[in-house]
This record gives sequence, C-alpha cells and structure tokens, in this order.
Amino acid sequence: MQAIEADSHELELDLSSLNTVNTMFAALFSKLGVPIKTTVSATVLEEALNGSVEIAQLHLGKSVCRKVEKQSAHFYSVDITEEEAKLGLVCRVCSTAKSKFKLLYFEPEENGGLSLALQEDSAKTGKVTSAGMFFLGFPVYRFEHNNSAAAAKDPDSAFFKRLDGFQPCEVNELKEGTHYFAVYGDNFFKSATYTLEVVCAEPFSTEKEKLRSVEAKILAKRSELSKFESEYREVCPHLLQIIYGNRLLSENTSLLRVGIGRF
Repeated sequence: MQAIEADSHELELDLSSLNTVNTMFAALFSKLGVPIKTTVSATVLEEALNGSVEIAQLHLGKSVCRKVEKQSAHFYSVDITEEEAKLGLVCRVCSTAKSKFKLLYFEPEENGGLSLALQEDSAKTGKVTSAGMFFLGFPVYRFEHNNSAAAAKDPDSAFFKRLDGFQPCEVNELKEGTHYFAVYGDNFFKSATYTLEVVCAEPFSTEKEKLRSVEAKILAKRSELSKFESEYREVCPHLLQIIYGNRLLSENTSLLRVGIGRF
C-alpha cells in the first residue's frame, strides 16, 4: 500500500483492483481522515461503453429504492420532454444507511454505448449520505474541498484559496430526449443501499432564484478575496520587515544598555 502511505495531494484508487488486505488498509486510512478519492471501476466503464449494461426505465417523480453491490452500478434511463427540459431537472440520491456511492451521468455514443460525463460523490448531510445533479439552465457550482495536508503546510495560501474549489458543474442543462444515470456502490466492503429520484424543477422556482443569488455572492467574495491576496502579498513583507526590524533594534538597544551598565 505504498500509494496510500505516500504524501500525495489526493489519492485515487480503483477499489475493484485491490485485494482484501489492501482494501482493509484503504478503509482504515479513510477512517483516520486521509483523503482517499475512489474511481469508478474500469470494468463498469468498459461495459457501459460497449453497451452491455442493463438499463432500467425511470419515471419523473417516482423514487426507486435498491441495493447495489460494491464497485458495481445500477443504470437508469429517463425520458424528458422539451417543456420539462426548459423547466430544469434534478437528480438526487440519498442513503439512510449512510452508504458511500457515486451518482453518475452518462452520454450516449454513436455505437450505442455510454460514456461517463458527470460524477458526484456522496457526502454526509445530517443523518444520511446524499448526492445530487442539478440541470437548471444556468451554471450550478459545487465545492471541491482543498487538500488538508497542503493547507497545513501553507495556511496563508489555503485561506486565500478557500473559495477556489467553488467550481461550475460541466453540464448545466439537458435537452429533450432520453438521459442516462447510474448509482455506483462505493463502500469498501459491503453493498450500498440508496433511494434515487429524478424530478422536474418546476415547483422549485423560488429555490432556483435563491441558488443563483447565493452563488453570485460567493463568486463576488472569491473575487474580493483574490484581490485582497494580491494586496496582502505586496504589503506583508514590508510589514514583517518593520515589525522584526523594530524588534531587532529594541534587542540591540537593550544589549547596548547592558554593556554600558557594566562599565
């Protein structure tokens, strides 16, 4: 497990390629707080690309509760109309068992296969783990947390880059037609239980406007923080020079007084 023990910025592991002992070490390090990022199994991606996965039909507003094996995926298709696409779509998954999973969005290929386009890892939200994708017709942002080890080494830089992880999702709207989602079991040893639902965003018009407003404020703060960093970097060396210069002058003066006193 050299990859796990290494001081890397962010570890990425395909758990399906690890044996039991290495998986146990990965689970242990994760429990201790080491940021271990898992990847979707290459086998799952290859099967999707070859068009050899089983796809279940999903209806808007109808939730599905299932259990998926670790490092395996359940695929779903959902049909949306032009009107529904304009109103926006939300795909959400939660697990009351606090299972780890990935919510995946696939795009169809010419050969009939599916290629991975979007991925959201589950996160703890209260008493559940959840993940969501929002296709609302405007940029939706997500926080990608900065590496804690790097932050410890350079706290100043970490402070100013705290909002750098606020990044737009790659896809912010869907077109009329059939779309494909999947739930991938991301637990280390056991299967993941989940509830999946795709809903039209029409009832959430107020929430959509609040989201746009909050995101705009965060972007403005990020811009302000970046500007302040430039000013801070410019002034800080001069300030430190004054502080330590005065301290050094004070220490030298004290030593001089002691020396004079001895005469």
